[in-house]
Amino acid sequence: MNYFLILNGKRLKNYAVIILTAFVTAWFFYIQNLSFSAFSTDDGPKAVYKGKNGIALTFNIAWGNSKAEPIIDLLVEKDVKAATFFLSGSWAEQHPNIVEKIAKAGYEIGLLGYEYLDYEEVEDKKIRQDILKAEEVFTKLNIKHKKILRAPNGHFDNRLLPIAEKLGYTVVHWSIDSKDWKNPGIETIVNNVSEAKAGDIILLHASDSAKETAVALPEILNKFSESKTNLVTISEILIDGTANSKEITD
Repeated sequence: MNYFLILNGKRLKNYAVIILTAFVTAWFFYIQNLSFSAFSTDDGPKAVYKGKNGIALTFNIAWGNSKAEPIIDLLVEKDVKAATFFLSGSWAEQHPNIVEKIAKAGYEIGLLGYEYLDYEEVEDKKIRQDILKAEEVFTKLNIKHKKILRAPNGHFDNRLLPIAEKLGYTVVHWSIDSKDWKNPGIETIVNNVSEAKAGDIILLHASDSAKETAVALPEILNKFSESKTNLVTISEILIDGTANSKEITD
C-alpha cells in the first residue's frame, strides 16, 4: 500500500518560520552565555595579546575606591559600549557596590586573581588557589564574569597557561601599555594609547595608584571617536576567532 503526504504550502512556510525563529533564539542565548576556555593551539594554550578587528580598552583594578567610579561614569557619559575590567577578588570583596556598577553599566568583567601575586614567584598550587578564590568572590556577589584571566602584575610564565586552561580560563595580556601606572603625565598616556591599531588590547588602570588615567581618558576617547575606532570587548576579540597568541618563555 502506498501512502502520499500532501503538505499545504502556507502551512509548510509557517513551520519553516517557526523552526528558523527557534534556531536564531537558541543561538542568541548561546552567544549571551558563552564562556571561553583557554585559547589553545596545536602547541598548547597560549596567552592572547592581540585580536584583528576593533580595539579593546581594558582596565585593571586592584586597590582604592576613588578612581574607578569616575572612569565608569566617563565611559557611560561618552556612550562607550565596550570595555573590559579585570578585577582582583580581594578588591571586589571590599567594593561590591563598584563591581555592581560596572556590571550594571554593561561592561565586561574578568579576573585579576585574588591577591596581588606575582605568578612567576609562587608555586602552581598557590596560583590555582588564587584564581579559584577570586572566582568564589564573584559567585558570592552574584556577578557574572567572563572566563578570562590576567596575571595580577602582568608577570607569568608557561606554568600559568595549563593551570588556566584546566580551570576554563583564557589568559589575556595586552599589546599596548598606556604606562598610566607610572603617572608619566597626561600627554604621555594619551600618546601611548594613540599608537593603538586595529586588534590592539590596551592596558589601563582604574586603581587609585593611577592618578592620571581619569584625566587622560576623555582625550583618548575623543581621539577614538574622531577616528571612528570600533571599541570591542575581550570576548568579542576571542569569539571573532582571530586573536593572536604569544609563546611564553620561562
